Amino acid sequence: MAHKEILEPNAGHPITIAPTKGRVQVRVNGELVADTTAALELREATIPGVQYIPLDDVAQERLTRTETVSYCPFKGDASYYAVTTSAGDTVEDVIWTYEQPYPAVAEIAGHVAFYPNKADISVTAE
Repeated sequence: MAHKEILEPNAGHPITIAPTKGRVQVRVNGELVADTTAALELREATIPGVQYIPLDDVAQERLTRTETVSYCPFKGDASYYAVTTSAGDTVEDVIWTYEQPYPAVAEIAGHVAFYPNKADISVTAE
């Protein structure tokens, strides 16, 4: 079995993590599924910033783990979740999480992120 390549953030591919200033709310099909003032914003190279929300601030009863997995050489193995709304609508693979992130991004352990094309993510000043 081949070993996975592990890369460290560097000048050519910087990664920063900082507390989000304000409140982050996430809606899936109009239903509020996450609400927090403890999000972290991860910025990676030229990719737009991503809000990582503590799992405790997500409606976990709405989540179902899917079989989808992916790998990032900077962050590690990602797992995915579907969200089922109270109306019974299921949106597949709307959430990803790094359950055991690499040391350079260890702060995002216990946090999840939502795909902006599958969820409405808003950040408002507190």
